[in-house]
Amino acid sequence: MNRLRTPRLPAAHRAGRRLLPDLLLAAAVPLMMVIAAPAARAQFFGGNQAVGGISIDAAGIVRTVDPGALAEMAAARRTALADVGLAGSGDGLRKVSLAGIVRAVEAASSGGAPLPPDVVLLGGLERITHVFVDPDAHEIILAGPAGAARVDAGGNVLGATSGRPLMQLEDLIVALRAADGARDGGILCSIDPVPERITALRRFLAGREASAADPTGTLRKMEEVLGPQTIRLGGVPADSRFARVLVAADYRLKRIGMGLDESGVPRLPSYLATVPANAPVGTLPRFWLEASYDPIARDADELAYRLSGRTIRCLTENDAVGQEGIQRGAAPADKVAQKWCDTFSEKYDELSVKHPVFAELANCVDLAVVATLIEAQDLDGRAGLDLSILKDAERVRLPVYEAPTSVPTVATGVKKANAWVVSASGGIQFQPWGVATTLDESDDVAPERTAALDSRTATGWWWD
Repeated sequence: MNRLRTPRLPAAHRAGRRLLPDLLLAAAVPLMMVIAAPAARAQFFGGNQAVGGISIDAAGIVRTVDPGALAEMAAARRTALADVGLAGSGDGLRKVSLAGIVRAVEAASSGGAPLPPDVVLLGGLERITHVFVDPDAHEIILAGPAGAARVDAGGNVLGATSGRPLMQLEDLIVALRAADGARDGGILCSIDPVPERITALRRFLAGREASAADPTGTLRKMEEVLGPQTIRLGGVPADSRFARVLVAADYRLKRIGMGLDESGVPRLPSYLATVPANAPVGTLPRFWLEASYDPIARDADELAYRLSGRTIRCLTENDAVGQEGIQRGAAPADKVAQKWCDTFSEKYDELSVKHPVFAELANCVDLAVVATLIEAQDLDGRAGLDLSILKDAERVRLPVYEAPTSVPTVATGVKKANAWVVSASGGIQFQPWGVATTLDESDDVAPERTAALDSRTATGWWWD
């Protein structure tokens, strides 16, 4: 099993108190792309970069968005989708032609016309389960379940039946461009307190100002002492939508663990609500997300591939905190934290409906694996399909979002005996090459390719 593991973020702990740096960020969900002359950038309909009530200002700092602005954005996107013409794929697979997407992008590039929403939304795909190569037609086909589009109150574009976010062409293009560079470091996001601030926080927690008698004042002072935290992104451009999805998923995990956001799922309280009164002193639980797949099934001719077994799990381990600083993973396992993570993992699909950013993360992981599969197995070369226009940042310049650089710390906690207990978590990282290069030959993938090619229609670039 291939594990795509996240980095762990440093935190601070003293005398039974734990701190969670809560880091706010959200993903933008664009709708319509206009590709003009080479010097122009692609523009997305609706332009508003906010989702979930959060945006980023020109200084890279997270700001709250007025709810009225989100409502206006959602209304504009509903108007744009009114005539999109997408329908659900039912129990079958939606087949999407990469050659058709290339033709649409080339036409927009030469004529300056907007890409149709169904191109921007990859034909309504909700995920990708198959990749088929057709050398005779110079074609790569992406296949998976698909849905008709609807827009929720936050402006997210979702499958009308499933409630899952639809995949985005913008994310696929970023994944294709990032594939080769992800060989070594993978794709990552981390959000780190400044080391000197951690030392200052330890001094504060050891002093008289930190008082359980004044929990609100203590928590606010903890936020002030720790100060803004630094966002680091790797493998994808920091000013891309893909990058925002990574950080937004980490943000939502923190919020749910802290109890600042309800999970919306039965029998999944916050982690803080499950901490016992005798919580151990001197340890710091961390939570992160890890994705795994079964080996990719392929046919004997290496023209058909099936992705399966994708699982995204919440994992935890305990750092020990002492006079010499934080020792990562050095403390005994926390059974309470592990149980909370197990429940979070079990409920991940339900959470993805209540909090679409978790499904957005899964979509980005799928797209990164598919893009890396194309790169690793030279599928575009085998198909005779030129994907250079999608990979060329000068020919197709994607929208530029305000790059996140820092976020304020938000602390919260629950009182257990005489101590205030808060939690820490953070980071997302995955290495798509580990998945895309682990293949098993299977006899039943070739018939799926044959059925997909036989069902192709004479017109149109996607079909069921």
